[in-house]
Amino acid sequence: MTLALALLAGLATAALVVGCGSSAGGGGATHPDYAKALKGAPAPLAQLYDEANQLLPGGKDALEKRVASLGHPAVVNVWASWCGPCRYEFPMFQQASAKWGKRVAFLGADSEDSEKEAEKWLAGNPVPYPSYYENGFSYAASLKATGPPDTAFYDKSGKLVYVHLGQYANASDLEADIRQYALEGA
Repeated sequence: MTLALALLAGLATAALVVGCGSSAGGGGATHPDYAKALKGAPAPLAQLYDEANQLLPGGKDALEKRVASLGHPAVVNVWASWCGPCRYEFPMFQQASAKWGKRVAFLGADSEDSEKEAEKWLAGNPVPYPSYYENGFSYAASLKATGPPDTAFYDKSGKLVYVHLGQYANASDLEADIRQYALEGA
């Protein structure tokens, strides 16, 4: 009986390790070659991507000012390092930013998170864009969001046009929203 329990525990541990390392669950997945994918991006987007993977200060106010100054449609992903659904969809934003980043600005909003943990998460899961850091939840609250993850879409003038509340189930849903809310009329 003890051997059976030990084997069962071993199998459960193995399944957990394999599951945690999968790309579907976010974290540790291979990311695109951002330098190659985003080479030749327009100047405002190239400047944004020069701050890749950084946590920038200023929270909501700085983020909204930046979006308004870009002159390009923008997608802002609200995330936190402790958020399981955020981790799940992070690879989707890695891929989408590499695919659409020459036409659409991508940014992050790290909310209600430990700055140290957020930096650790980004070190293992790089994105080609910066995230604005805030201790609280004022940016997400301004979107009428209830908690990460959430995604805001802005037109090229910086006007908020759509908010997707919650996690994206798959990359095709995110891509459909990018096409509809960021690219149409851009």
